[in-house]
Amino acid sequence: MSGAGGKRRSLLANAIESIGTTPAPAATVEAVPAGALAERPAAADEAPAGPSFLERRGVAFDEIARTVKRLTIRLKPSECSIWPGNARDYAALGYERCASLIESIREEGTNREPVVVRRTPHAEHPYELIVGTRRHFSVSWLHANNHSEIELVARIETLDDEGAFRLADLENREREDVTDIERARNYQHAVDAYYSGVRARMADRLAIPKQNLHNLLQLAELPEEVVGAFAEAADIKVRHGMRLSPLLKDPRYRDAILGEALKIGAEQQALRDGGSPKIEGVKVCERLAAAATTPVKPKAAPKTKPALTSSSGRQIGQVLTDTRARGITLNINPKGGATVEEILETLRPVIEAAQFTRK
Repeated sequence: MSGAGGKRRSLLANAIESIGTTPAPAATVEAVPAGALAERPAAADEAPAGPSFLERRGVAFDEIARTVKRLTIRLKPSECSIWPGNARDYAALGYERCASLIESIREEGTNREPVVVRRTPHAEHPYELIVGTRRHFSVSWLHANNHSEIELVARIETLDDEGAFRLADLENREREDVTDIERARNYQHAVDAYYSGVRARMADRLAIPKQNLHNLLQLAELPEEVVGAFAEAADIKVRHGMRLSPLLKDPRYRDAILGEALKIGAEQQALRDGGSPKIEGVKVCERLAAAATTPVKPKAAPKTKPALTSSSGRQIGQVLTDTRARGITLNINPKGGATVEEILETLRPVIEAAQFTRK
């Protein structure tokens, strides 16, 4: 027995054990003159008087009153829907990801730590799972694999969505098996759904630094092409979002990064198909960042050819080329029945301004 909880249980057990015991009979005292007892000095080795029976019983009841027992119930996994506000992607769970927990529940016959649910009386399922996604999946897996006798131990709480989010966040924040990208997307949804898009308010409610929240939200903003370049969701880290997000926001680099991401994604698929090791997340990030070192030059807009327009507004033709070395090339194609005089009048200033006439 260890820790504060063990000490508390020990005190409680000792106090309860003392209830109903009979006080020891008092020792016989020889007759002495009146007042002699008051004058008699206490022996050096005489033990102080212990607490009385009533005092011990009072301690026991006080301990019992201060001991909080949370009500738990046993459920079938099918009685619970999964709250979509949880960070963990339920669809991404599998036996490999939950193997140790499945075996632990199988051996103990139940989940030692209760999941948290809330009642949903008007929904398809009577309960909604707020905390304990892996435990729910593990018991569901056991039900589907010849262990339908195992039930899910749950604690019922009354929570609104924002309270459910904060509770689930506290549960999952330090768990290594919740990926950074899962947590980031969960936070991205929450900031709009529960905090009106105000990041500072969300950071205060969760008691986390504003910069940490900003870094997580940057990760959530990565395009699907970039996310797909990583072999597994667990390979994508907050630091990758911090490095790539500013580059992706620069229009000079975005197309190059997305192009490289698609290329890496195809390579990852080929490696999976061939049973070869994946490209690690660090290398993926390096390649994506390297794609931004040479900005993609925008295509030059085609030069428009100067039009030849008469003083009356009629289109006479176009100036195709005008260089000092090769002279001027004109395309004469009058529109609207221009006369020869009108054409010559239009050409005169163009020829006078041509490159070959300049020194």
